[in-house]
Amino acid sequence: MALLRITSPHAHGRNRTQTVMLHVLLACLPGILALTWLFGFGTLINLLWASALALSFEALVLLARRRPLSFFLQDGSAVVTAVLLAMALPPFAPWWLTLIAVGFAMIFGKHLFGGLGQNPFNPAMLGYVVALISFPVEMTSWPAARDMALLTNGAIQPTLGLWDAIVRIFAGGAGLPDAWAHATALDTLKINNSLTISELWASHPEFGWLGGRGVEAVNLAFLAGGLYLLARHIITWHAPVGMLLGLSVMSLLFWSGSGSDSNGSPLFHLLTGATMLGAFFIVTDPVSGATSNKGRFIFGLCVGALVYIIRTWGGYPDGVAFAVLLMNLAAPTIDYYTRPRTYGHSSPSRGPNLGN
Repeated sequence: MALLRITSPHAHGRNRTQTVMLHVLLACLPGILALTWLFGFGTLINLLWASALALSFEALVLLARRRPLSFFLQDGSAVVTAVLLAMALPPFAPWWLTLIAVGFAMIFGKHLFGGLGQNPFNPAMLGYVVALISFPVEMTSWPAARDMALLTNGAIQPTLGLWDAIVRIFAGGAGLPDAWAHATALDTLKINNSLTISELWASHPEFGWLGGRGVEAVNLAFLAGGLYLLARHIITWHAPVGMLLGLSVMSLLFWSGSGSDSNGSPLFHLLTGATMLGAFFIVTDPVSGATSNKGRFIFGLCVGALVYIIRTWGGYPDGVAFAVLLMNLAAPTIDYYTRPRTYGHSSPSRGPNLGN
């Protein structure tokens, strides 16, 4: 009699979390290269420093919680949090600022709630917002992009070399020029009340073809990384499309053309600030966002609308981090009302009726 081979229905393979995190890091490479080209070695130093800090904080908390080190350190989640946070910080942020941001992200954003898979807030954005609120001067000190220096000075002004970048980050910039920070396109547009869009573009080098000069390339690079994640089925299209649609619709509704009261065109908002980074790498967080496909779309749609509201009428030029954290609070409610239909039932379950 032939014997039937009974197999488990469970799928076997490599660590799923580790694989996902590896693909996310690979998808970040185009954005990292674009940031490094525009601003120099500061981006790479930030990434290495933030990653070392994240792994150190992760190890210390795991030891305090008496959890196995190797299993959790190898899943890649700490490094992904560090990379996303480092890319959002100014390229030459002082070492202590990165230390505070990463420490808060890892301890209060992740482990305080039980670790990976249990955090209600996006850890990277939580660390970013704490640093932005606490140290606004350091968090808004962005250097002029490489091609912006070309327009301003008539020749390419090289970005800081490796040693000078290390000095600025870890030694407070001793001996280096201080007057190198430059306003971003979102900053300039936010405070403008007299120049038309054409005049603004002609007189301010921080504006590029459609968005922020240099930042256009960074957003396109993150868009390429996001398309890679979609092609590899690491993320779904619902949250990114929802966020980009929400931002586009809001900017189209309140776009007043080229007058001095214009808040920017939809293309300007799509290619400026942290739009594509937020759309493909932040709102797609499977833990702090909504879970169903419909919920992810609504989550992204609301994030996009909030980003425009904060950029236009809020106190900060870019609102991706604030919008994501606000919607993290609303994610459980979105999940409740967008719960998919259970197999065999005609309508989705809304949970027990406590009134009966």
